[in-house]
Amino acid sequence: MESLQTLRKLIQQTTRILCYVGMFLLIPMMLITAGDVIGRRFWAKSIPGTVELSSYMLAVFILLGVAYTHQVKGHVKVSMLVSRLPDWAGNIADIITTLLSLFIIAILAWQGLVVGIEERTVSDMLRIPQLPFRLLVSVAGLFLWLELFMDLAESVGRLVRR
Repeated sequence: MESLQTLRKLIQQTTRILCYVGMFLLIPMMLITAGDVIGRRFWAKSIPGTVELSSYMLAVFILLGVAYTHQVKGHVKVSMLVSRLPDWAGNIADIITTLLSLFIIAILAWQGLVVGIEERTVSDMLRIPQLPFRLLVSVAGLFLWLELFMDLAESVGRLVRR
């Protein structure tokens, strides 16, 4: 049981670090977008590649933040039905939905890896390779899967202790 807690802390810490990396990209994205808007407004000239850079930084920010958002339970959760059930039935519902989520995220991570490995294209204007951004889908899926797996272990532990 102690090794499971150690593993959980390691996964949570890594997820938090990935989220911080994604959050760090918000500042350059904000600055380049503001610079582009100001350049268009006052000098009628935009910064080349702003849309591409912003879209890539936004993708990194979102993908690296998904697992952390799950970790802090920041996703929308509709508990109207589950809150009316007894605790054991709520645990079973949590286990079922977590298993379904694990299945879907596993497919997402797997296909993200397959598509990412085959990716050879570059962006139109700045010629940025798309490979790392496509592979990021599988990295994000892996860490979300690990967070979901830890939740599954916790739900099963609660059901067994009962």
